[in-house]
Amino acid sequence: LIGSELFGYEKGAFTGASSRKAGRFEKASEGTLFLDEIGTIPMEVQEKILRVVEYGNFERVGSSESIHVDVRIVAATNADLFLMAQSGEFKQDLLDRLSFEVIYMPPLRNRTGDILVLSNHFAGRMAFELGWDEIPTISLPALKLLEAYPWPGNVRELKNVIERAVYKSSSGMIKEISFNPFNNPYENSLENKKNNAHTASSILNEPKADGFVDTMDQILKKPFKEALGELERYLVSKALSECRFNQKKAAEKLGLSYDQFRGIKKKYAGRL
Repeated sequence: LIGSELFGYEKGAFTGASSRKAGRFEKASEGTLFLDEIGTIPMEVQEKILRVVEYGNFERVGSSESIHVDVRIVAATNADLFLMAQSGEFKQDLLDRLSFEVIYMPPLRNRTGDILVLSNHFAGRMAFELGWDEIPTISLPALKLLEAYPWPGNVRELKNVIERAVYKSSSGMIKEISFNPFNNPYENSLENKKNNAHTASSILNEPKADGFVDTMDQILKKPFKEALGELERYLVSKALSECRFNQKKAAEKLGLSYDQFRGIKKKYAGRL
């Protein structure tokens, strides 16, 4: 597929080839051809590219007629072509010919000054696609988040983040940034339930301290609702004692939020 795209094909060269089509090299003759992600190009296509680089000739797919072109090639990749050539995954001859001048582009996290410029550009394009009259503005808190993020996906990731932020924004001011669209809003609640169950189980299964058995026996003899209240009070009191009455630590130990813990503690004020 990549071969037919780069070098073109003749009518009937393969299923679906209903007419002759010029390839990218042919169209770029007397100009410049940009090859992105060149490290992913198959070896057999690399051989044809090498021939174009060395002799300026190639044949369309399904043809034996040689076509001459004069093309300057600019290639880009995030792969280590030097190591790929050493391991036989990339043609060393092609790498030698393409590496006449090598420019390293620093990752986005190392050029935070570009983030606002790129963000405004992507936001404007997204607004145009959505049919907005107003060009969105990046709020200062949102910009700080963007500049602090490491951007493992570089500019492509920034583009996706900004487009998502514009789409979800209810006004012309972008205030919320979502770096990971796969964050499950229900995952924390499920995890808290698991932690709560684990914490309660851990406390109830601790080595039996003095008075523990008697306390539990007394609680279990009471009516259901009263027993639940007594157990709740006991767990809060025990957590406070073990955490030296640090309420935040006690809340964490029980798998509760600080507000939840304070609410329960207030309910049993004077009995803890």
